Amino acid sequence: MPTFLVQFAQSHDEFRLPEFLSLAKLEKVKVSYNEEDYKLDNPFFKVQLESKEDAQKLVKRAILINDTIRHIFELWGEGSNYEEVHTQVKQQTSDRWNDYMTCSFRFTVSAFGSTITYKEQLDIINSFSYLGFQGPIDMKNPDVKFHVLADYGAENGTELSAPIHIYMGILVATGSRDLVNLYNLKKRKYLGTTSMDAELSLVMANQALAAPGKIVYDPFVGTGSFLFTCAHFGAFTMGSDIDGRQIRGKGKSGVKTNIEQYNLQGRVLDALVFDICHNPWRSQQWLDAIVTDPPYGVRAGAKKLGRSDGKELTMRSYDGIPMHTREDYYPPTKPYEMSEVLTDLLNFAAEHLLLGGRLVYWLPTIVDEYSNTDVPQHPCMTLISNSEQNFGLWSRRLITMEKVKDWSKKDEAVVEQSVVSDAEKAEIMEKGQEDPKRPGHFLFREKYFNFGH
Repeated sequence: MPTFLVQFAQSHDEFRLPEFLSLAKLEKVKVSYNEEDYKLDNPFFKVQLESKEDAQKLVKRAILINDTIRHIFELWGEGSNYEEVHTQVKQQTSDRWNDYMTCSFRFTVSAFGSTITYKEQLDIINSFSYLGFQGPIDMKNPDVKFHVLADYGAENGTELSAPIHIYMGILVATGSRDLVNLYNLKKRKYLGTTSMDAELSLVMANQALAAPGKIVYDPFVGTGSFLFTCAHFGAFTMGSDIDGRQIRGKGKSGVKTNIEQYNLQGRVLDALVFDICHNPWRSQQWLDAIVTDPPYGVRAGAKKLGRSDGKELTMRSYDGIPMHTREDYYPPTKPYEMSEVLTDLLNFAAEHLLLGGRLVYWLPTIVDEYSNTDVPQHPCMTLISNSEQNFGLWSRRLITMEKVKDWSKKDEAVVEQSVVSDAEKAEIMEKGQEDPKRPGHFLFREKYFNFGH
């Protein structure tokens, strides 16, 4: 298969390859690559694809392929110096030159980890004069765009005098940041304290393989960020939340306001109010994906139905009117520890996802206490990717899982949990560190607010 060069964004580096591979699966594109060629601190990645058309399929909705303009190149030559590049171009691509002989064209020279002066760029471009193209040079809208990309590496911020590797090829697929700009939170009419930023919401939609005709559900919907991005790619979306106030909003602004803003009335089906632990769904496989950001407590603590004092829930009235019928009603709740949230989420996903369906969610964790074994497991689910977004003392991990086995009642999530008393919690917080036997997400909210104390 022909070799292509992908130029990734140098942001969210752990998310780039999982998104790329998810899009390959979604578009049914066969991709081959050497795992050693992919490096988190480098934007360039060589892959083998069957055609240019496949490259264009991959880039059309990718979010993390180049930060401003998404690029995939058909690779013509590479090497550790320009002589090696020229040798490859002459030996491997001479049969292609006639295809571009009379086309308008443009050469662009760029560098990663350094800068190249205008004079040096001209010298590099002129060194390819042996190609003999006779078409006009068009700097604005050429038929063909040739690129020379010099990789100077990222060694501790030290700029090297010469590139460590050079690539030359034709741009075959490109795009823009239009989607990120469209769903930018600064332009959104209704926001909440936990609204997910546009870029990561779109990446999660890609990880979930959101596509026309699929049903995507968010059980902790909040202000609905994932409903919009998954619906943008054609999926039917719906969500639920224990707190209907976030869904309804205030005054004339709410989730429905954003649905209208993005013209998604035909795809965002509804947002319902109930506790996921007491959900009304039938026990059957019907969801194509679950995309969610569980409430882990940085801005809003996780809650579930119940009373903190242990008393049973009872029907209550005010002036003879049942309390639960009031528009501003908020049911009695009790704390929902992160391990419990994860157990319920995985069990729900295993029961309701279709085979091949995906669960995409955020896992918060304390950086120094995290271990790969902390990631919850389920006999019906397999881990696809685990990507970290680091915030210093704490981080959140984007976990993507796929359902590979039909669910039965005996199948249960395997999540490290610890039942502790209030006195034990206080001792843990006083020591300032966690028992190594417990996962990094255990008592996450309490530890988060204890940082710096």
